[in-house]
Amino acid sequence: MAGGIRELTRQVAVWLQGPDLATALAQVGALAPDKAIKPLFSCLCAPEPQLKWHAVSAFGQTVATLADRELEAARVVIRRCMWMLNDESGGIGWGVPEAMAEALARHPGLAAEYTHILVAFMREDGFYLELPALQQGLLWGLARLAEVEARRLREREAGRYLLPYLDSGDHLVVGLACLALGRLGDRRDIPAIASHRALSTPITIYQNGEFMPRTVGQLAEEAISQLGG
Repeated sequence: MAGGIRELTRQVAVWLQGPDLATALAQVGALAPDKAIKPLFSCLCAPEPQLKWHAVSAFGQTVATLADRELEAARVVIRRCMWMLNDESGGIGWGVPEAMAEALARHPGLAAEYTHILVAFMREDGFYLELPALQQGLLWGLARLAEVEARRLREREAGRYLLPYLDSGDHLVVGLACLALGRLGDRRDIPAIASHRALSTPITIYQNGEFMPRTVGQLAEEAISQLGG
């Protein structure tokens, strides 16, 4: 069995490193969801950006498919994500916040149950993630979820907990906070976002299978425009 899992993980990694996300998703989607989960977890911590981020997309698709077929099995996967981000797990959980968020973005039922957990990872009185690399993944995930679940995030006061990240020393965190706040749609956040308009620091955002070059200032401007400012 171990050899089988290793070989499947190798094959999934080959698919995900291909240039076309749609093809990779179709290849992974041909697997039984419960068989694909373990290889995808392994790929989330890959150092190669394309492999890691295509794994995030494939993870979301796979967990959503699993939820359609067997909701409790998908809940188990989401609870595993939560455990991997817990200090007691003994690990770090690279790639896990964004993968969890992608699954919620692709399945309204999972979003209804677990959006509050994603928000809690921002809260110092919750399950606060301290490492900047995990914060990057979390804020990307919140921005992704805000594309389809902005109302649910507003109900959980996500904007309130996002605002402090605008003061982060990590420019990618700041840019992603601007992106997420713009998608949440609260015009009261415009002044806080506007203070970053002049930041020309280059960053790269993963969006719809593509790596998009941006600056923090561009993301701030786009957020303000989205908010009607």
